[in-house]
Amino acid sequence: MTDYKNQLIVVSGASSGIGLAMTKRLLNEGYSVLGIAKEFSDPTIENENFKPITLDIADLDNLQSALVEITKKINQPLRGLINNAGLGKMGYLEQISIEDIRLVMNTNFLGHVIITKCFLPILKQQDKRADILFTGSEAALQGARQGSIYCASKFAIRGFAQALREECAKSRVRVSIINPGAVRTSFFDDLHFQPGNSEENAIVPEDIAEVMMTVLEARSGTVIDEINVSPLVHVWQKKD
Repeated sequence: MTDYKNQLIVVSGASSGIGLAMTKRLLNEGYSVLGIAKEFSDPTIENENFKPITLDIADLDNLQSALVEITKKINQPLRGLINNAGLGKMGYLEQISIEDIRLVMNTNFLGHVIITKCFLPILKQQDKRADILFTGSEAALQGARQGSIYCASKFAIRGFAQALREECAKSRVRVSIINPGAVRTSFFDDLHFQPGNSEENAIVPEDIAEVMMTVLEARSGTVIDEINVSPLVHVWQKKD
């Protein structure tokens, strides 16, 4: 195993789902992880190389100042940034409150823009290979009924990632986006539908962590711009 002990990766949404799976995978590989989440209620990670930071990325008024303080405390090479935190509010547009529209756009898009803006100068100044990964969605590829706001947030982050890739093309910072289909996580806890019960009907978080590791470990002379990952058999079901 390559020694990554002195390399740090920042992961948002690190307390559950894909973010938690990726955090565990990175720690197992020997990286240090600075995990950002709104709360860490489940102490599932006990590792001296894990640094949890409680921070609500949807709180745009306070996000930048909090991130500036975080960046001041980084004392090891920053290998990458994984913009993963996200949530969904589904329904017909007229059913979704203005408050929820702001929450989705701030969490899924604007919060990641601000996080990236804060860490990007550090990544560029190091003059070493670095990666910025975004967790997109199949909702960034095709709009869907009752998903107008969620799809808009994911289309936005995909466009941002594509443009940022071009902006970083003369640096050693690589930018990639992973677009998962249905992932069996707590994302669906507050929704009225979920993937089918078969293991073929949903991706598991560890699948996406595996894909992200492939991107991170790709030869330094290459950039994997975008990867789409889908369940083998698409089945959705309403909850009882």
